[in-house]
Amino acid sequence: MAKGHKDKVAVITGAASGLGQAFAKRLAEDGVDIAAVDLGDAAATVKAVEAAGRKAAAFKCDVSSPDAVTAMAADVRKIFPRVDIVVNCAGIFPQIPLEKVTYAEWRRIIGTNLDGTFLVSMAFVPDMKARGWGRIVNLSSSTVGAVVTGFVPYVTSKLGIVGFTRALASELGPFGITVNAIQPGLTMTPGATSRPPRAGFATMDEEFADVANRFQAIKRVETPDDLTGAVSFLTSDDSAFITGQTLNVDGGRVRS
Repeated sequence: MAKGHKDKVAVITGAASGLGQAFAKRLAEDGVDIAAVDLGDAAATVKAVEAAGRKAAAFKCDVSSPDAVTAMAADVRKIFPRVDIVVNCAGIFPQIPLEKVTYAEWRRIIGTNLDGTFLVSMAFVPDMKARGWGRIVNLSSSTVGAVVTGFVPYVTSKLGIVGFTRALASELGPFGITVNAIQPGLTMTPGATSRPPRAGFATMDEEFADVANRFQAIKRVETPDDLTGAVSFLTSDDSAFITGQTLNVDGGRVRS
């Protein structure tokens, strides 16, 4: 187990299910209290955190809205004395043919994925500066280094997160705050399995198997639990000298 989690407080966005929920469970096991942020109902995540013996609360928030994020941050501070860790996991990934990408859809994807990462991070940076310790982990995607189609706004937003991570790390390093990013591959989450499969595949199970067998060095489907160790490490004292980095956790699909 990585060191330095005991009695810390983490804000995790997109925490109602999928990756965000898995990260909340793992950090709770590490000794972290969790503020579970999502537009959906995060009651199941709160229950899982409490089962691990840690304090948890759910907060509904549209991370693309500055006013909503400000209100959420105020509500978090009413329950938790401070925030030490932010994991920006909230995101959307619709597959849209380029000729059908409207400006409204572009703004919706960029707003949720990139603007949301900025807004939530900046809402809690003052807490971290005040204590001289902080960890921010942002979720990018291995699609930024892969040949994919139908994801122009999504890939743009996720590569923007890499740039944001690098620049923010430079700004916050003097305050004892590290900022890193993780790039998952195609991961078996409710959001991924609910969308239609690519052309040529009857089910999402077939598409997942195809990606694993054709593009990954590790020939099995990626699950949320494959990513929790990386988040545990990057939010711990063990990673104190690592910042501005982007870690591919994708079974060897992308090499960088």
